[in-house]
Amino acid sequence: MLFIYNEETDPYFNLAAEEFLVTGLQEEVFRLWRNDNTVVIGRNQNTMAEINYDYVKENNVRVVRRMSGGGAVFHDLGNINFSFVLNSNDDFSNYEKFTRPVIAFLQSLGVDAQLKGRNDLVIGDKKISGNAQYMYKERILHHGTLLYSASQSQLTDVLRVSPDKIQSKGIQSVRSRVTNISSHLKEPMTPDEFILKFADFMVKNTPDCQYYDLHQHRAEIEKLRDEKYDTWAWNYGYSPKYTFNRQKRYSFGSVEVQMNISGKSVIEDCRIYGDFFSKKSPAELCEKLIAVPHEGGAVAEVLSSVDVSEYIQGMSREELLELLF
Repeated sequence: MLFIYNEETDPYFNLAAEEFLVTGLQEEVFRLWRNDNTVVIGRNQNTMAEINYDYVKENNVRVVRRMSGGGAVFHDLGNINFSFVLNSNDDFSNYEKFTRPVIAFLQSLGVDAQLKGRNDLVIGDKKISGNAQYMYKERILHHGTLLYSASQSQLTDVLRVSPDKIQSKGIQSVRSRVTNISSHLKEPMTPDEFILKFADFMVKNTPDCQYYDLHQHRAEIEKLRDEKYDTWAWNYGYSPKYTFNRQKRYSFGSVEVQMNISGKSVIEDCRIYGDFFSKKSPAELCEKLIAVPHEGGAVAEVLSSVDVSEYIQGMSREELLELLF
């Protein structure tokens, strides 16, 4: 088995590396890695239904979709990710096999971690790890999170979505009570020290495990990152169909937006209602948005030449953009 620890914290690179390790190598792999300030969306999820879009934009949180299913998770440098890639066609959904060495390592530190349900690791009744899997031919990817010293407040803020804002046909996340591993250790250690101990434990307890430098494949991974994982089409456009409803009251009146968004995250239908005044029909404004991707830059470009106040008297272009997301 190859052991890889890359210090790269770019989520687009790291998720591209996951795919490369599954599809581009034949060896089995154990990997440790971290993302900085990122929401990772499950393969079958609706991105807009999972994230607090305003918070994501204001705080420069990156959003990336992974290959595996499951729910959305927030990563910062206090969250440590582990991955196994094995040559197997009969271990899919066998979470116990893949989490067993992780539990053994945590217990060696005096942390009473256990597997609960199908794919969560817990301490007591609080979650410290979520796990997911992906199958490619006869290679299986199993990866999971370890909440070591993650920001609990940011985790809550970035994944908080108004329940009446979006009705999604995708798989929605289930929120759980969580805790950080660091608060359960007998002796404090930094995330980097924890990673080194984890690496040492796995190498010593895994037969024929050897360190492997991922740098030699950097060009291939960067190409996959640029063409797939760092694109709007994959991270937002891959989402299932959804409806978007939002209403807000302003000094000039109440404005409500209703939109149907296609499976490629393109606006199919739009309606604007409210008790505001208008010089031109809001339906004409909606027509300008049809067939436009439901993405901030694309919508902003369409509205750049539009005097929004003619359609909704008193509203600025910036206020409408905020309302549409």
